[in-house]
Amino acid sequence: MIGKLIMADFLKMKRKGFWFLAFLGPFGVIALQMVNYGVRKEYLLTQSEDDWGYYLLNVNSFTPLAIVLGIAIVTSAIASVENETNAWKQLLALPISKKTVFLSKFMVLAFLLLVSSALLSIFTLGYGMYLNFDQEIPYSDIIIFSFYPYFAALPILALQLWIATVSNNQGIPITTGILGTIITYSSASLPDWLIWKWPAVMLEWEEPIRIVMLGFGFGFLLFIVGMIDFVRRDVK
Repeated sequence: MIGKLIMADFLKMKRKGFWFLAFLGPFGVIALQMVNYGVRKEYLLTQSEDDWGYYLLNVNSFTPLAIVLGIAIVTSAIASVENETNAWKQLLALPISKKTVFLSKFMVLAFLLLVSSALLSIFTLGYGMYLNFDQEIPYSDIIIFSFYPYFAALPILALQLWIATVSNNQGIPITTGILGTIITYSSASLPDWLIWKWPAVMLEWEEPIRIVMLGFGFGFLLFIVGMIDFVRRDVK
């Protein structure tokens, strides 16, 4: 049943711009670096002896913002698809549990963002090769910079989906997402326990894998709490 629900959610996403958003986020991050290096490449190359490392730091400075804002948009959009057609009652009238419905939404969005992270790694590698740095390509670092912020943002995904699915007014999750983006932008001056800081803080940790473990653990916890609340509420 979960497989059919996931397929149904993917079908609902057609012509709604979800896949375009999955492409636009990583492309926009690299496009900023195209402008950055296109205008002042020589200056940037003098800032560090590790050209690839400095390039990846520049890319990562925008990645957390793109992820947090993207999560707010897609979670609100997937809930709006059901609200626009008043499909919640029809969907939940089927012989399926509300837990399965919530799980399907989460899995679809998590996959969409995973695709976006994969595209970011491809775009990062491609433009880095175009810049022709005189160093060996750090494939492992590219993967870390592309995917670790995604895993660190799983709690934000779970929270935003929870808010979006229980809100009749989709302005609420959008507002929450914008506030989260502002917090992420100011994360350097904020405490480490804020989940909106995690996508950006991973490089400050001696072992960045810890932020991945935190993302999985707290993301799962928020997912369970959100699912329980969704199950207990009346159908919209």
